[in-house]
Amino acid sequence: MSRVELDDFTQRATDFLDANLPRKEAARAFVWGEGSDNMSMFEEKSREAEQEMVETAKAWRTKKFDAGFGWITGPKQFGGAGLTSAHERAYAAVEANYKVPSQSIFTIGLGMVAPTILAHGTDAAKEQFLKAMWRADIVGCQLFSEPGAGSDLASLQTKAVRDGDEWIITGQKVWTSGAHYSDIGEIICRTDPSLPKHKGMTAFLVDMKAPGVEIRPLRQMTGGASFNEVFFNEVRVPDWYRLGAENEGWGVALTTLMNERAAIGTGSGGGEVSMMTRITAMVRHFGLQDDALVRDMLANLYINYRVASLTNKRATDKMKAGQTPGPEMSTSKMALVNNQKLLNDFLCHVLGAKLQADTGEWGTYAWNQLLLGAPGLRIAGGSDEVMRNIVGERVLGLPKDVGIDSKSPFRDLKVGTQKG
Repeated sequence: MSRVELDDFTQRATDFLDANLPRKEAARAFVWGEGSDNMSMFEEKSREAEQEMVETAKAWRTKKFDAGFGWITGPKQFGGAGLTSAHERAYAAVEANYKVPSQSIFTIGLGMVAPTILAHGTDAAKEQFLKAMWRADIVGCQLFSEPGAGSDLASLQTKAVRDGDEWIITGQKVWTSGAHYSDIGEIICRTDPSLPKHKGMTAFLVDMKAPGVEIRPLRQMTGGASFNEVFFNEVRVPDWYRLGAENEGWGVALTTLMNERAAIGTGSGGGEVSMMTRITAMVRHFGLQDDALVRDMLANLYINYRVASLTNKRATDKMKAGQTPGPEMSTSKMALVNNQKLLNDFLCHVLGAKLQADTGEWGTYAWNQLLLGAPGLRIAGGSDEVMRNIVGERVLGLPKDVGIDSKSPFRDLKVGTQKG
């Protein structure tokens, strides 16, 4: 690829964006007390406002895809542009100058489910779903966790029974983000309980609008309901919806989970104003810039945020190049959790009782939503303990956890509803 070709691509991207989106105003220095002080960890809206956001997001992605910028590095045979990661980076750099509608509804579908379909799906599934997902004709979600199988995902009990060229799925999934506006989901089911827990599972795609699928919102302690529980009552899926080989779903799940941990690890929060900018302004506002302990905590936060940012950049470059992030991405997820703990401690030290009651003072009680959402990070995408096991076993080469029974048939294990 020549420099001229990349410049021509960049100019076409600029022309497209100029014709369809307003440019961002010139950056203004962040001023404490101006603008929104919302710091919610999860994007929580009313279902009506959320539906409006979904429609706006889909309309923009469709327009972007039809112009040739929706799946820049994707294979041409499945609807992608077939270009390089350099083109992807060039487009992202240009688009950053425009007011783009929120694209958060696609994080799971395009960041986790679509790469799994590309890696493990049947040819028919790739033809049917990949272009449709990247064009926003359909939205995807992930259906892994269960009431008795969260971090220990291999203890899942949702079952799929083969019936000719179809599978019948029965069971329950929880903590499913965006299930209520999704069209398809990636689900892991138990297909042979006579095999050990990490065997005997199979991955499928499932129509979220199919008969027998029931979606209920889960109310969180933040007051929002961005997660759902999903019930499957003899839901039928064709065999060509299967991802990977029968009873080999654990490997498929790992593909998705590595992409999930990379996505969680690269999250930052705080909108267009960086976290460090906000908390530094807060320190100045309360006249604590000369407090030795506050300065030490602030410096420690900056160092850890910077290290995490550089680590996450490697993951982002990998994903944009079409590669699956490896087990090392568990360190990114662990870093995010650690940084959130450092931030929580900092906020409690600086704001104290202002976090407990809403006095109406800008930039104080608003952080309460962030603190209430923070505990979920220790669980989302795998608990801290699971992340440490992954790093220890797959990165450092340490022996496997002695508590894992990897030989007994699953039906003999005391897990989930089998504990009784």
